[in-house]
Amino acid sequence: MKIAVCISNVPDTTTRIKTDASGQKIDLSGVQWILNPWDELALTRAIELKEQNVGMIDEIVVVMVAPSYGEATLRKALAVGADRAIRIDNDPADSYEAAFELASYFADQPADLIFTGIESADFNGSATGAMLSLLAGIRFMPGVSGVFLEGGQTIVHQEINGMSLRLKVSPPLILNVQKGIAIVPRIPAMRGIMAARTKPLTVLSPKKAGACAQVIAYESLPPKAAAKMIEEDNAAMLIEVLHNEAKVI
Repeated sequence: MKIAVCISNVPDTTTRIKTDASGQKIDLSGVQWILNPWDELALTRAIELKEQNVGMIDEIVVVMVAPSYGEATLRKALAVGADRAIRIDNDPADSYEAAFELASYFADQPADLIFTGIESADFNGSATGAMLSLLAGIRFMPGVSGVFLEGGQTIVHQEINGMSLRLKVSPPLILNVQKGIAIVPRIPAMRGIMAARTKPLTVLSPKKAGACAQVIAYESLPPKAAAKMIEEDNAAMLIEVLHNEAKVI
């Protein structure tokens, strides 16, 4: 069995995001890049499956559509336990462009289980996994909170509309993972960091399908209003503010 984990590069949540002079692009200078947290948990679960099912999983490959600055994140994925990494050399403008590149890759290099995080921590689009499924013609399973290999069978737990489902499914599958897929992400150990230097990281040329969406402009949100302090025993003023200013009652 082969497992692939689609990962993305996102800015650290403490990074101050600003636009360039045109207002149509993000200024990437000074951005600290990290592995998207949802993808990190998906990778963690893939590694756990390989450790728990010795000899059943041949390899774990991580795949990213990104420019060269994504390679540091790929090396981290290799350091925590992925066997090899693929970088498709493109800077996708939207989810469709990323999904198209991934679908083109999996058409040539199929995998039994393909993990995608439920969303990325930057644009929160939640679209790439579903688009990949449609373009690649592979069954898509959303809301996945657990994946297990039992007796040669793939067991998937789904959380949908307040219900918990336990399903026996047959690969190939695209698993869109969410909360519960893994608890604590793996932290690279020194041995893993050293091993990552010799693991293969392959750069592929993109297919360049083009994006379906175009950014017209980025605009900063207006600053939040200052907090209004009300004396603890002044209930009348609190009610007045909530009714006439906040308009929540």
